[in-house]
Amino acid sequence: MIAVLFVRADSIYKTFSEVDCYDAERDARSWPGGYPIVAHPPCRSWGTLKTWAKAPPHEHGLALWALDQVRRFGGVLEHPARSDLWKEAHLPEPDQFPDEWGGWTFECDQFHWGHLARKCTRLYICGLEKNELPPIPHREGQPSHCVSSLAGKRMLRDERVRLKTWKPELGPNRRDKTPLDFALWLVKIARKCIREH
Repeated sequence: MIAVLFVRADSIYKTFSEVDCYDAERDARSWPGGYPIVAHPPCRSWGTLKTWAKAPPHEHGLALWALDQVRRFGGVLEHPARSDLWKEAHLPEPDQFPDEWGGWTFECDQFHWGHLARKCTRLYICGLEKNELPPIPHREGQPSHCVSSLAGKRMLRDERVRLKTWKPELGPNRRDKTPLDFALWLVKIARKCIREH
C-alpha cells in the first residue's frame, strides 16, 4: 500500500489501485502512517510568489509535517524547484550527499513526463538509493504553454523576441495537475522505498 497525501479532489492518483489518497476533505494529517508515501504538500507559502499567496496560517506547516512523514515511513515529497522548504528545513541540494535520514534531492522538469509547460520540481526521497530510481524519460521538443507569463515578460524586453517565444499561460487548474506518467513514476519510487522503524 502507498499513501498519496495532499491530492486534489479530482486527482489522477484516485484512479490507481492500492493507492490510499488523502485530499482536503480527508485531511492528510489523519493518515495513520505505517507505509511509504508520495506527498504533495501545499506550496504557495513556500514559492517565489509567496508574498501574494492567500494561504491560511496553518498551511505553511503542512510541508514540514509531510517531510517528517517521508523521513519516518519512506517515500517522496514533491515541491517546486525554488521552494524555500529546502532552505528552512536544511534539506540537501541536488548535488549534495544524503542527510542524516538518508534523504536526498532530485531535481527534474515535469515536461518530460507530459506536463504542458516547463515545471521544474524538486523531490526529497527517503528509503531509496539514487541508482535505484525508475528510468527517467526524456521528451524532445518544446512545451506548448508556460506556467506563468509574468517572468517571461520581465525577461523579454525586445518585442520581436517576446512575440517569437510567447506561449499561452496555464491557469491554476491545469498547471497544478500532476501528469499521469509523473504520478505513476512517483508511486513507483514510493513502492521501492524501505524504512527501518
